[in-house]
Amino acid sequence: MSPRRARRADITTIALAGLIALGPALGAAAATAQPADVSSGSGSGSFGSSGSAGSGSAAANDPVSTLPAPATTAIRLDGATNFRDIGGYRTTDGRTIRTGLVYRSNGLDKLTDADLAKLNTAGVTLDVDLRNGSERSGAPDRVPTGAQYKVADVVSFDSGISFHEFPVITLGRAVIDGLINGSSDLKMSIQYPFMVDFHGSDVAFGALLRSIAGNSGGATVYHCTSGKDRTGWATAVLLTVLGVPRDVVNADFLASNKQLGDAKAVELSWLEAAFDEVDRLYGSVDKYVRDGLGLDQTTIDALRAKLLA
Repeated sequence: MSPRRARRADITTIALAGLIALGPALGAAAATAQPADVSSGSGSGSFGSSGSAGSGSAAANDPVSTLPAPATTAIRLDGATNFRDIGGYRTTDGRTIRTGLVYRSNGLDKLTDADLAKLNTAGVTLDVDLRNGSERSGAPDRVPTGAQYKVADVVSFDSGISFHEFPVITLGRAVIDGLINGSSDLKMSIQYPFMVDFHGSDVAFGALLRSIAGNSGGATVYHCTSGKDRTGWATAVLLTVLGVPRDVVNADFLASNKQLGDAKAVELSWLEAAFDEVDRLYGSVDKYVRDGLGLDQTTIDALRAKLLA
């Protein structure tokens, strides 16, 4: 490892060690902190997100109510309760995301034979795994017959250890924001901005979007372990690229709570922490996708052509 990378690794180790050392105190502070009002973030440049839904909107009062009703042909998997089609949403320019082409999910290691048969019938030909090496080896995917399996590890160091912002700054801001917002889990409050700040995550999310755009032979499923955090951010970015309004993006994110049967599986402040980091580092989701994830206009056009009707 080069001296520069070694220094960055030391910084990361120090930051994580500090977080572990402060964990009990921060957890106690978070338990007594009063939740702050949460509003959605800024718009997304040329992709068409509407930005803040406004405090009086249906999204602010009941975000999940903005989701379209599930199609009668929606796939339900016994071994992956957070499996769902990202299609059906309307965009700000009046188009609709096609169904049956892209699915988000939690882990696919517990799929039953009946589940695999459903995925085969649905034409799933690509499985993109966002998990780390330990997760993959401990709970390997059950992949549909003939489908390609691809890894896009969000926390991989294969591309080196580098950040877009001094990591201690990201860490400190995330902890403070988490306390102010009354986050029930400060680790998650920290994870979301780091998914924007860490270069390895850029590589993974960029690879995922390029894989979806390039999968001309069928449908794609992508997932992490619970299908709510890494998968949740990936879906928020993809929906924003397609022009889905921010309040609907938020609602899709929060739907994991119902899917997983856990009212605290995700919190909106976590997603907004990631969008806020995008705004700080890039100014818009448009520039984040282009300059951070490395998508060119050809790939963006291919995504929109493939998924919008």
